[in-house]
Amino acid sequence: MLNDIANECFMPLGYGGGIRTLADAKSVFDIGFEKIAVNSYAVENPEFISHLAEIYGSQSIIVSIDVKMNFWGHYRVCIYSGRKMTNYDPVVWAQTLEKKGAGEILLTSVDREGTWAGFDLDLVKQVAAAVNIPVIAHGGAGAVAHIGEVVKKAGASAVALGSMVVFQKKGMGVLVNFPDHQQLKEVLG
Repeated sequence: MLNDIANECFMPLGYGGGIRTLADAKSVFDIGFEKIAVNSYAVENPEFISHLAEIYGSQSIIVSIDVKMNFWGHYRVCIYSGRKMTNYDPVVWAQTLEKKGAGEILLTSVDREGTWAGFDLDLVKQVAAAVNIPVIAHGGAGAVAHIGEVVKKAGASAVALGSMVVFQKKGMGVLVNFPDHQQLKEVLG
């Protein structure tokens, strides 16, 4: 499937999911993908990020950080699609990964995913202020205004969108959609 995507797509591509060895990474890069994303395995083996960065360069390595609030209301990194909570603070973890060689962070608020309630501005702001690499905000977008908010108020370098561009609105049918170019210009100013 990745081959088919790379052959049909004429824009930079990144892939994440199941990358646990240098051979896995090589196979994705050999197909033509420019970036790979690592999440759970980075927690299990942080040195893997350093090895990837040494071979492929930091610009090719995205570390995906999934975050949930724990019982006590503290942000914590989670892995395995949010099924396993760690004791890692996302700010400290982001700083650690930057030192290991990550070139970007894909920061997902698991609690906000699919809510259409807006990004977790506090979470994004904390992480973006703590690192010197791009932070891509993910989880919660439901309106074009949310994009402007997370970039302007929280310091995100970019956003990742899911439901907002796939569904008509929360709870409604599929309609692949993209925000109007003029609307984006207005909110990003």
